[in-house]
Amino acid sequence: MWWKDLRATISQRINVEGIGSSASVLVKDQHLALPHVLVPDIRYIDWGELQRRGFKGVVFDKDNTITVPYSLTIWDPLDASIERCKSVFGNDIAVFSNSAGLFEYDHDGSKASALEKAIGIKVIRHRVKKPAGTAEEIEKHFGCKSSQLVMVGDRPFTDIVYGNQNGFLTILTKPLSLAEEPFIVRQVRKLEMSLMNYWLKRGMKPISHNLLPDAMECVKDPPPL
Repeated sequence: MWWKDLRATISQRINVEGIGSSASVLVKDQHLALPHVLVPDIRYIDWGELQRRGFKGVVFDKDNTITVPYSLTIWDPLDASIERCKSVFGNDIAVFSNSAGLFEYDHDGSKASALEKAIGIKVIRHRVKKPAGTAEEIEKHFGCKSSQLVMVGDRPFTDIVYGNQNGFLTILTKPLSLAEEPFIVRQVRKLEMSLMNYWLKRGMKPISHNLLPDAMECVKDPPPL
């Protein structure tokens, strides 16, 4: 139905669940927006070290984390890192997105199926938009606790808040491309990053993770292009 598509399009730009969660973060839970690790992109992540530390799988956001917005292909410079991640974790990697796989936006699952076919990574279907919701669907998919998983995304107030409040190791990347993002999303992103950087400069720390107390140990220099 056309109205479902219209509602989904509007919802992609206005995250009602995110607004409520952001209010809580601003007032009392600022630490939830602070990632354990901050890197330019996933090429800086040492997948082997994460596995050695006891992590059993990786959950990726989609848009601006591993693909440019609305694309069905991995951003070319990240291909080698994705393949390395697959070689380390096997099938224990997945996409958990507020676009493909989210029932409100992808009600028939066609976008998730198309993405899976294009990139060879499972897309977890879910009904609640990040940062709201539990990790139930993800834990069911991986067969382990969320504390044994890594959440990688590009938005502090969605991917990182969701990951931290559910016990993941959280890794924040810079966006791959701002050109395709709607104006309002770019402005909200600027606000999120400004607040995160302000809290970090004030000495605020992210939540400690017991599998990797010094999270920077999973960061490496990327190979030359």
